[in-house]
Amino acid sequence: MKSAVQTEDLAAKFKALADPSRVRILELLKKPSCCAVDVPGGLCACDIEGQLDLSQPTISHHMKVLREAGLVEASKIGQWMWYRRNEKAITELAEAIRSAV
Repeated sequence: MKSAVQTEDLAAKFKALADPSRVRILELLKKPSCCAVDVPGGLCACDIEGQLDLSQPTISHHMKVLREAGLVEASKIGQWMWYRRNEKAITELAEAIRSAV
């Protein structure tokens, strides 16, 4: 049986994934990188915006939700925010789903 903290964390991840745009962002981040910033794995915010029909403030909001849920990691490179999937957290989420069913 999961602790209250584990249950809250799992619920936060599900809540983050409840939005189709955030699921699409995770799919984009899984693809091989073709970002304007020459860093392997992940995308900068401007490239995410360029691939989705969403404004920069909306992208920022979605990225904040995904970061707070632990599904995405972010770092600043020069003037750009660089995002990549947190594969460990995504794998742990998949395991939690398998063990709950």
